[in-house]
Amino acid sequence: MKTAPAIPQRPVTPAGTATAIRTEGLRKVYPRGRDGLVALESLDLTVGQGEFFGLLGPNGAGKSTTIGMLTTLVTPTGGSAWVAGHEVGADPVGVKSRIGVVSQANTLDRALTVLDNLTFRGRYFGMSAPAARRRALELLDQFALADKAGAKTHQLSGGQARRVMIGRALMHLPEVLFLDEPTAGVDPQAREDLWRIIGSLHEGGQTVVLTTHHLDEAEALCRRLAVIDHGRLLVCDTPEAIKATSGARTVITVRFDADAGPVADAVRRIPGRPHDIDVDGPSLRVRTTRPDGLLGHLLREGGAAGLTVRDAATTPPSLQTAFLTLTGRDYQP
Repeated sequence: MKTAPAIPQRPVTPAGTATAIRTEGLRKVYPRGRDGLVALESLDLTVGQGEFFGLLGPNGAGKSTTIGMLTTLVTPTGGSAWVAGHEVGADPVGVKSRIGVVSQANTLDRALTVLDNLTFRGRYFGMSAPAARRRALELLDQFALADKAGAKTHQLSGGQARRVMIGRALMHLPEVLFLDEPTAGVDPQAREDLWRIIGSLHEGGQTVVLTTHHLDEAEALCRRLAVIDHGRLLVCDTPEAIKATSGARTVITVRFDADAGPVADAVRRIPGRPHDIDVDGPSLRVRTTRPDGLLGHLLREGGAAGLTVRDAATTPPSLQTAFLTLTGRDYQP
């Protein structure tokens, strides 16, 4: 991708020294039956200015409702939320003028050129025609789309369309950028390009809130993550801390040259070390929160049983296993 000067951003203070988003007891109940459907219950959350923050959760967990309330599209049932210093219920216009939103669906105007999609957005936010055109051309150059300025949006690839949508959201220099599944439906190379663009925005001081079904994406980009399930906040911390404190287990896999049953029996007899053990013929998989020395023990037991090791691997806790431990279900893209 073309290298260009960083995109100009609103001046922001370093991450952690000021608040970009704050919620207190934020709640949403949708009408359904006698009691209604509780989509979000008592969310208390703070996102620092200049922070790259991820919001994770299974389908139906409440993350889309959360984003909807923070971007003024969904009216809260209770509690309060502030974005860029403005309360979403009392001053939705003030919030909208300070946020950029990139939705999962392609919302580009197919009747307009790429350049016009950006300039019209700038004009909508009060920029003069020359200023809007200048800003649009800067963004297209930064996102390696200058040669697409006169193209209609239906002529773009999926990755190019995503880049245009991000550029359009940045036209008015928003204080907070919301990205909803920004790499959904794009090819691996386009995904890598988008990662670089989004990462450079954060390095330039942009506050970013990301929702994604790709846990590798969340782990690579976000400095902190909040996991929501059944409308409640389960954890909010760095990816490393979530993996370390969630009780996620290390997976040790050993494949022998014959049935691994005797080794599994030996592992089950280890006192005080509960393990989750799967045996599939010669393959043995052990999930444990106490992996120290266990692989060596498995190899010794295999040798004692007259078995030869064909393969062995240790997989440390991942964000995927942490999510499984927290919610009881896999995080599926």
